[in-house]
Amino acid sequence: MAVPWGREPEPRRVPQPAIMSSQYYGKRCVVLRFLKFPPNRNKTPEEILHHLQNLVDFGKHVMKQFFGENYVHPGEVVQLPLNFVKQLCLKIQSERPESRCDKDLDTLSGYAMCLPNLTRLQTYHFVEHRPILCVEIKPKCGFIPFSSHVSQEIKHKVCRYCMHQHLKVANGKWKRLSKYCPLDLFSGSKQRMHFALKSLLQEAQNNLKIFKNGELIYGCKDDQDCLSDWNELARHLKPLFFPSNGLVSGPHCTRTIIKELIHVITMTLLSNTDACRAGDMKTVPISQGRSYCEASTFSKELVRNGKHKMEGSGLPRDCLLYKTLQAQMLDMLDIEGLYPLYSRVEQYLEEFPEERNTLQIGGPYNEAFYEKLLDLSTEDDGTVAFALTKVQQYRIAMTAKDCSIMIALSPCLQDECSEQKSVVLSSKSRFTFSVSVLDLDLKPYESIPHQYKLDGKIVNYYLKNVQAKEDPVMSNLFKENEDCIVLHKV
Repeated sequence: MAVPWGREPEPRRVPQPAIMSSQYYGKRCVVLRFLKFPPNRNKTPEEILHHLQNLVDFGKHVMKQFFGENYVHPGEVVQLPLNFVKQLCLKIQSERPESRCDKDLDTLSGYAMCLPNLTRLQTYHFVEHRPILCVEIKPKCGFIPFSSHVSQEIKHKVCRYCMHQHLKVANGKWKRLSKYCPLDLFSGSKQRMHFALKSLLQEAQNNLKIFKNGELIYGCKDDQDCLSDWNELARHLKPLFFPSNGLVSGPHCTRTIIKELIHVITMTLLSNTDACRAGDMKTVPISQGRSYCEASTFSKELVRNGKHKMEGSGLPRDCLLYKTLQAQMLDMLDIEGLYPLYSRVEQYLEEFPEERNTLQIGGPYNEAFYEKLLDLSTEDDGTVAFALTKVQQYRIAMTAKDCSIMIALSPCLQDECSEQKSVVLSSKSRFTFSVSVLDLDLKPYESIPHQYKLDGKIVNYYLKNVQAKEDPVMSNLFKENEDCIVLHKV
């Protein structure tokens, strides 16, 4: 990436970020994250430092409040020798997915984020010499919009993910439709969660990856390069789940191992490894929402079998899925109700551009920023303040809808695990585990118009090409007698 000055800048003294030193090497396994830019869109080192510090502050002061201390790892900004940065970026260039090579890594500022490697256990170190399995899940949006601003009734029946699948396949993004529905995963029903996880394993797309000792063994590196052989996956997992090797080989063995994996993932997702409550919010049932999606394969099978009643949400209040759902449901107005408020803020900024910093659109992401998010009123008083609060809440919700959950597992002996709370059992093994959240960058304010247009495309395509062709009798079989959850002040 070209820079406007002709020689390498001298190393700077940085007031907040730490300088990279030997403490980050040795046994401690960390990840270095560098900013990426489209070609010819340079930023000064000071701008890069500010941007990285904003990312750290957002994780520390905002997302930790929603998810909890143990789940969020904001990292810290570090300053690195420029020669080291250039050599490192050259070395990893060939490993970058082709779809991401349209952006250049920042090799000139010397700044990066230092983060823990979430494919490893974050809570225990005595098992570091043993195999570590990590499952990365991008759960997506776990609720059906309940906003009165929704203009198309289909959005009250079919979730965004299931509708978007059809458009993605039509555009060539994916070859096949996934049977995964986020509402099944977020249901808290073990039967529905097992079905959702099996569906992810059948068609992982970019929603599921599995690592062994930090190496990807299952899932997509990019849109074209997928590792999805169940037999090969079972070969990797068998020593972990059946250490005595007492299981016969063949298809039955593969299915049994996959079933064990799904059980362990489910139990970790329902566990509580952080006592921190999700901010200052609570949930109450509402009658106008629902906890199932009419497009879900699981829901359709129940209806075909004459079972109209769906199990309601049973997520434990302290598990990560529950906290994720709470953050997602800050999208109380849907993009259709939010977009006019975004336009109100934009009009204000056109008249008073100097107010952009005062409104904290680009940070700083501090405790004051978080406190403003706690106003959950939906009564529009016509002010810019109300509009801005809803816009910021929507950005948080979009961040939570696109985050990844990292589940790290390692086998442990009974005497080692006896005093540890974070232990999950399979039929023949026991695992110590840690659960973390990844990809918590605040979604850009500038992306809201794109989200508004995309929402229209997704819904219109589904109505025209899917809904119109389906049997109308199916829709009538569903009974809207389910409860959902919504955010309220404490």
